[in-house]
Amino acid sequence: MKFGIFYELQLPRPWEEGDELRLYQNALTQLETADRIGYDHAWVVEHHFLEEYSHSPSPESFLAAASQRTKKIRLGHGIFQLTTNHPARVAERVAVLDLLSNGRCEFGMGESASITELTPFGRDMETKREVFEEAVQAIFPMFTKVGTEHHGKYFDIPMRNVVPKPVQKPHPPLWMACSQLQTIERAGENGFGALGFQFVSAEAAHAWVHAYYNAITKRLKKLADYQINPNMALVSFFMCAKTDEEARARADGATFFQFALRFYGASTNRQRPAPGTVNMWDEYNKWKRENPGAQEAALRGGLIGSPETIRKKLRRFRASHIDQVILLNQAGKNSHEHICESLELFGKEVMPEFQHDPEHEAWKAGVMSGAIKLEEIDTDAFKDRYGKLAVNVAPAAKVAAG
Repeated sequence: MKFGIFYELQLPRPWEEGDELRLYQNALTQLETADRIGYDHAWVVEHHFLEEYSHSPSPESFLAAASQRTKKIRLGHGIFQLTTNHPARVAERVAVLDLLSNGRCEFGMGESASITELTPFGRDMETKREVFEEAVQAIFPMFTKVGTEHHGKYFDIPMRNVVPKPVQKPHPPLWMACSQLQTIERAGENGFGALGFQFVSAEAAHAWVHAYYNAITKRLKKLADYQINPNMALVSFFMCAKTDEEARARADGATFFQFALRFYGASTNRQRPAPGTVNMWDEYNKWKRENPGAQEAALRGGLIGSPETIRKKLRRFRASHIDQVILLNQAGKNSHEHICESLELFGKEVMPEFQHDPEHEAWKAGVMSGAIKLEEIDTDAFKDRYGKLAVNVAPAAKVAAG
């Protein structure tokens, strides 16, 4: 099992001068810490205009900085929005990051899930999948060929040589963002690694792994000429401390993260409010006061607890054959000091048990070769976008359109 860390670069209100500077500098220090300890991946999102929830519009810049402050950790676009970026610019930026990091780039792709992000770039919810698939078709020849051209519905690119080329041949490993079971299956069919940005139980993880590997082994339909990446990763809320009580006290940001997702999730096309019209941190604290039991239950989910508690939970995920667990502890107002301490404690007392797993590697090789046949599990119980572990929030009807 591999372990990644995940960054939305959240910054709840109230905002003060210097907050964004501290946010970015602290995150880079956290990546240095993770690299020194031996974590495998660092994933950074691309989002636009999402106040409080994500101040990360330029992951390529952040990851380029991280490439100069780390030595071994893989640096992942989790994800690059193919709908809001030109294909040639995507290919260029991915190649440059691969060069700067000496071949440590991971190329995750996605569409964006909100008209708040899509509309300013001339895209919409109805056609975003078409744009994504055409962008994939345009990008991959750029990594390997001296000259390429593309003439499609959404992009018209004359013959050009896109330079530089990436270090990794034919290209960095490919991933796709997945927030629902159907996109997990789609990632498998397309041959991409699945970045499961969902918070699921071990039972759901078992079903998702089967759905993914059955898709990639039985129903593979690549969108272009690229090398497949059979890998299934799931994000989990994370905070490791000496006791369960201390970990939960330090992990308040986990429920802020869930709250923000649910608060806007039911609005039309997941639209966010007009700038400055909603204070998400205030709304969150109001919800906490009104739902103390839900807050406490949410903090019992995920990988939040003492080393022993987290080990027990991870053993269940290992039995589900997850390839990578991506740990989210930069969320809400979780402190920099607690995040670093959490990474250190987990890396010392938990990670060594799970990092070297020949049984999983043998299972995976058997599945990919066809020697192991996976059952087609009934996945109807695991199709909810947010999963059973998510907090329940009433209201996106409160959101002002904008």
